[in-house]
Amino acid sequence: MLSDPSKAYAICTLILCLNMTVLWLASGAVRGKTKTTPNPEDAKTVVKGSAVADETPPEVARVLRAHTNTVVNTVPFLFVAQVYVAAGASGEMAWALIGTFTAARVLYSFFYLNGVQPWRTLIFGVGVLATLATMVHATILLLG
Repeated sequence: MLSDPSKAYAICTLILCLNMTVLWLASGAVRGKTKTTPNPEDAKTVVKGSAVADETPPEVARVLRAHTNTVVNTVPFLFVAQVYVAAGASGEMAWALIGTFTAARVLYSFFYLNGVQPWRTLIFGVGVLATLATMVHATILLLG
């Protein structure tokens, strides 16, 4: 299993998509707890009795920021990782780099939702380093 970079990519992609989905669902759950919605039609149907709010409550905003940050970091990484695997990455390096990014993003989501510093910033840095390392390795493979 460790020798197959495609499996590393596939498994980590599923985990990253699950992470984004959990954050997406969390935003709705937290909005339901605040009994607010930005859309008048939702106050009449989906979340009956909710107040239409022009401003997003702070607890909802936190989840939305975590989700946005996860999406804008994960989507480009998945393209980079796909190029890396297609360029001929070894299974061990694919697991190391793609797995590190995946673990970092899941931990980042947890730390963001719970307001845990400095861990949120540190783990963000780990994800950035994993992305950059994947780009460098992919470039080396493609040029070599």
